[in-house]
Amino acid sequence: MNDATPIPAAGCGSAPVLKERGQHSVFCGLTGIIWLHRKMQDAFFLVVGSRTCAHLLQSAAGVMIFAEPRFGTAILEETDLAGLADAQEELEREVDRLLARRPDIRQLFLVGSCPSEVIKLDLHRAAEKLSARHAPHVRVLNYSGSGIETTFTQGEDACLAAMVPVLPETATDELLVVGALPDVVEDQALELLREIGIARVRCLPAHRAAETPGVGPNTRFVLAQPFLGDTHGALERRGARHIPAPFPFGAEGTTAWLKAVAATYGIAAEKVDQVTAAPRARAEKAIAAQAAELVGKTVFFLPDSQLEVPLARFLTRECGMRAVEVGSPYLHRAILDPDLALLPAGPTLSEGQDVERQLDRVRAARPDLTVCGLGLANPLEAEGLTTKWAIELVFTPVHFYEQAGDLAGLFSRPLRRRAILNGEAAG
Repeated sequence: MNDATPIPAAGCGSAPVLKERGQHSVFCGLTGIIWLHRKMQDAFFLVVGSRTCAHLLQSAAGVMIFAEPRFGTAILEETDLAGLADAQEELEREVDRLLARRPDIRQLFLVGSCPSEVIKLDLHRAAEKLSARHAPHVRVLNYSGSGIETTFTQGEDACLAAMVPVLPETATDELLVVGALPDVVEDQALELLREIGIARVRCLPAHRAAETPGVGPNTRFVLAQPFLGDTHGALERRGARHIPAPFPFGAEGTTAWLKAVAATYGIAAEKVDQVTAAPRARAEKAIAAQAAELVGKTVFFLPDSQLEVPLARFLTRECGMRAVEVGSPYLHRAILDPDLALLPAGPTLSEGQDVERQLDRVRAARPDLTVCGLGLANPLEAEGLTTKWAIELVFTPVHFYEQAGDLAGLFSRPLRRRAILNGEAAG
């Protein structure tokens, strides 16, 4: 049954939330490995799954046949699925072979899949046993990348949440920036934080195991990605304190993110304005160049990536669009309240999935742009609706000032393409 639950806040924060509980259309959580294996330079992600899992990773990552990436698949054969072989013993044997061949590995993640979860393979026990066997050279952890009931960005959340309990204890007063960002974007964020006066900053995930941050009661953390609900909870259980902030999408969002961090450290907002004046001006100019196709247009977000709320805030406040509906797989209050407070009132807020009901609302609204998953985009395009793949917003560098114009361009290009296809003049 659908019900409406109010969220107390300003802007859209007090709007009712339509709870959707029905048919799902989700992409596989294993997808997170594609960006995590590039970020964590001495980690390896071993998916315990089927040949379908292996084909998904190979095709999604675009790995050439002669390359040796930092991920692989331990294939569950028919004998494993039928219980005719001891899958635990086979997994341990494969891990031993992998680590013998790849001495550069310092962190090994055993990643559960739909098949391994269906047969109840105990990867947690396997990870503990293997970690004890290969310590201290390699730490073995496990998490679920299954797409049975989750959305694809939860793969990263599950991975980082699995790391938190084993992070070293520290009493150092440090800021922890949480969420995998492309290296060039992470460097920009760290430079901005240094310039406003925050010197002790660490990142989770770190590039290498030796750089893994500690956590403790003096750790303050700010999220760079809005889909890290489990990681947020795990860090708070370790005593770390969360800094609520709008997410750094666009000029306004980036400035608000930096000011939220600065305020926690007693740094005046004027200092942030001084440091960010030039990059913010560049971002605003870049956004304006792309927003000509967006001003006055309507956008409908189907639930997919968990980026929906901060992106809707960006499009409505910085690009002049009007949101018809903002759907998200989860509306995590502690994480999204700052963005909900800034999102102009008007759109329907929905949490969860009921694909048929949501598609009915899309068809009734006929928005100028629909942001949705891969599986829904082509059918909607065939019906004459313009779509944007939600997954592209995760794979593309879009955070902070220097990427703000590119972020706006990801939404303007589909409208420009539709105008060209319809024979209209492109702006």
